[in-house]
Amino acid sequence: MRSIGEMARDSGLGVSALRFYDRAGVLVPARVDPASGYRWYAPGQLEEARVLARLRRAGMPLADIRLVLAGWSGPDTDLVRGLLGAHLRRLERGLTEARGEFSTLEALLDRRENPMTASPRTGTVRLSLSASALAGALDAVRFAVGKDPELPMLGGVLFDVGGDALHVVATDRYRMAVARVGGAGHGGPREQVLVPAPLVDAMRALLGDDGAAGFTLEGDRVTLEAGERRVSGERLAHDFPDYRRLVRLPSGRRIVVDVPGFREALEAGPVRVAEAGEPGRAARDVSVLATADDGAVVVCGDGDEDGNNVGVDRGFLLEALAAADRDRLVLEFGAPTTPLAIRRVDDEGTFSLLMPVRLDD
Repeated sequence: MRSIGEMARDSGLGVSALRFYDRAGVLVPARVDPASGYRWYAPGQLEEARVLARLRRAGMPLADIRLVLAGWSGPDTDLVRGLLGAHLRRLERGLTEARGEFSTLEALLDRRENPMTASPRTGTVRLSLSASALAGALDAVRFAVGKDPELPMLGGVLFDVGGDALHVVATDRYRMAVARVGGAGHGGPREQVLVPAPLVDAMRALLGDDGAAGFTLEGDRVTLEAGERRVSGERLAHDFPDYRRLVRLPSGRRIVVDVPGFREALEAGPVRVAEAGEPGRAARDVSVLATADDGAVVVCGDGDEDGNNVGVDRGFLLEALAAADRDRLVLEFGAPTTPLAIRRVDDEGTFSLLMPVRLDD
């Protein structure tokens, strides 16, 4: 007999997924301890669990999965083959329809002269900033820069100059970080430039704890000066997504956490393993967060199930806590499908958002 943990390890299905499929009557354990409720699986159920894991990754509906498993060990495989073939045809039709919709969207973008490629800029933008404040802002967002070569518009930090303030923004789709720095000398209309990550790193190396820094955008060239040192490079020829739309979140529970204690709880607490959702992504350790009766944030174990719990990539959350660089932070929870916000207590303009991980999967 295999315990539920051993079954999860050997089959590729998470513990929470095994519990879900038990409740759904799809893969019922051979024995349940009447005292503890602990699940045990017979040796022959491992093959069924592996088949279930493959069907789940292929997106087969639950009703069809139940029938496939019911007929898997039988002598007549016609039903199973028929269900597999029908689902494959559905996927092929769906892909054909998706290709058609994407072709239409690409045509619409072409008619708008492909806004993902920015036109050359001819004006000059100059802004004077605190070197230490700009260094802190870059530190607060650098961890969220994208690395996907197919999405080069996410491979840098957006410098958004509006009035006498600079917002720096980065996102890799799964997380977003925003920081604000006060400045002087611009006072004109909003200007945006996407600075490639290597140039951002060179800028950060230039910045010390004292003095002022001068940021200049002239045409396609970005320059930062600090004291007698200077670094310059070409902007990325892409437009960044409208981050102001992405940070409009519904109000949620706001809880102040002690960061050292919370970090310790995350590092020592239980995790669930989420399979890679797309090619190139590794499996992730997911921490499940909930609010206790006294208002504290707690890290839940496998047995603590609640519809209001929020799952989040533990590595991403630890990076966001480190980038925020504060001993006390505000965690803002919405619905389980709403991004988790990590905000500074003393600076509402600097924050990061983490996309949640679905716990029912």
